[in-house]
Amino acid sequence: MLRRRPLGLLLAAGLAAAALAQTAVPAPSRDVLDTPAVATRLADRGLLNALARAGTRIVAAGQRGHILLSDDGGRSWQQAEVPVSSDLVALHFPTAQLGWAVGHDGVILHTLDGGKKWAKQRDGRPDAADVPLLDVWFADPLSGYAVGAFGLVLRTADGGVHWETLKDSVDNPKGLHVYAVRGIAGTVYMAGEQGLLLKLDAASGRFVRQVTPYAGTLFGVTGNDKAVVAFGLRGNAVRSADSGASWQAIATGIPSGLTAGTVDAQGRFLLAGQAGQLLASSDDGATFQAIALQRALPAAALLPAGPAAVLVAGPRGVQLQPLP
Repeated sequence: MLRRRPLGLLLAAGLAAAALAQTAVPAPSRDVLDTPAVATRLADRGLLNALARAGTRIVAAGQRGHILLSDDGGRSWQQAEVPVSSDLVALHFPTAQLGWAVGHDGVILHTLDGGKKWAKQRDGRPDAADVPLLDVWFADPLSGYAVGAFGLVLRTADGGVHWETLKDSVDNPKGLHVYAVRGIAGTVYMAGEQGLLLKLDAASGRFVRQVTPYAGTLFGVTGNDKAVVAFGLRGNAVRSADSGASWQAIATGIPSGLTAGTVDAQGRFLLAGQAGQLLASSDDGATFQAIALQRALPAAALLPAGPAAVLVAGPRGVQLQPLP
């Protein structure tokens, strides 16, 4: 049976096929799960998909297992020790020292020292699901979730020593891709393709499907204690100001996909478009306005950087974007 592939993997597959076609003699195969990330001075200029803050340190992760650390606000970077060269997609640090990274090949990595050195907790070889993991979030050093393609949802209650697959407690019978998991104001949300938006019901322990006015793909969730915003394809976004009891569509004014979101140091909601646009809301996501930028920076992740700037991770590495 032909299975659909997550958005973003199709491009990678095409590039890989083109490279293969140009290779006369195939090189010996090396499993990326057994091959440490290669140290390179150009790692901070390549594709980076994720940003997180580990105390005062900034951590970025991306292609070929690259994880980078900055202790000066993103002006300079050093490469971490990573035991795999799988592409990494998401990061989360519940404390300054403890962090997790997830990515392709079902890989989950863990650090105990603020990101300097990483160890593998899980991969997708025969004893587990060999599908990409696309996001990770921890409520505390022990309790966390990792989500990914074809409806894969993993949960740990012991800091990743053991991961269990959630099936019967997630309202996703079609196995839709899950692109994001995030805890906001004490509630855990998940977002994915075909309008998939789930909220953890604390009483039953189930992730319950939310009814929203948008049926297209949602890439992420952001918010604060007043409102939650989920965002996705073609500039679409939905908002709830009652902890998910009801959802309303938001006019963003852009036609391209919204690929990253955060809340900045001033409390503004920020959304980034795949064409490099940046939107801001000063009313908890009720309305958004485009920010005038000197240059567009396509974004895979956003991270606040002081009162008047945001760090943008994407195909050009990590760059600082000033804000008005």
